[in-house]
Amino acid sequence: MRTPDDLKNGYRAFRKGTYSQQADLYEKLGKGQDPDILVIGCADSRAEPADIFNAAPGQLFVVRNVANLVPPYDTSGGLHGVSAALEFAVTALEVKHILVMGHGGCGGVQASLSAADDKPVGQFIAPWVSLLDKTRDEMLAEIPADPQRALEYAGIGASLGNLLTFPFVEERVKAGKLALHGAWFAIGNGELHWRDPETGEFDPVEV
Repeated sequence: MRTPDDLKNGYRAFRKGTYSQQADLYEKLGKGQDPDILVIGCADSRAEPADIFNAAPGQLFVVRNVANLVPPYDTSGGLHGVSAALEFAVTALEVKHILVMGHGGCGGVQASLSAADDKPVGQFIAPWVSLLDKTRDEMLAEIPADPQRALEYAGIGASLGNLLTFPFVEERVKAGKLALHGAWFAIGNGELHWRDPETGEFDPVEV
């Protein structure tokens, strides 16, 4: 079990190692950021985008939430954390790519499937993963062999669709200034599957 003391010790190791080796980079980043890629990933501790993509500080703008979901465009009152981060990344940072990345064994997807059996999970989790309801019900109607993975894949597609409901995203995609991508990470074997934008199928990335 890790404790706050472990975090402090980890910081000390970071300062002596990674930071000292990249001090010039951090000094430059202290003046601003200019990432080209927004990654919308799951909050799951096992699927860290910077590690998976071997990315240096400043290269990825990352938004993480339960089940790597993007809500549809909505101007009603409320706290729109994902939408705010999306707006900043696209309109202020002017990222060139958005990647929605899911992963195997996603607890948020499990919660969505549980809700389909009238067993909602949590006070806040259930309403959030209800974003998957329509996608889940359509997927289950096809009687997939592996509902968990099928919904993990389908949820990525749903979030990509929701991205296009944001006017500032749609406008840049149509203008060729922004591209949308989907991927899925298998935690157990470290395999990354990339989504074909035409077919919606996921294929392993060659290594």
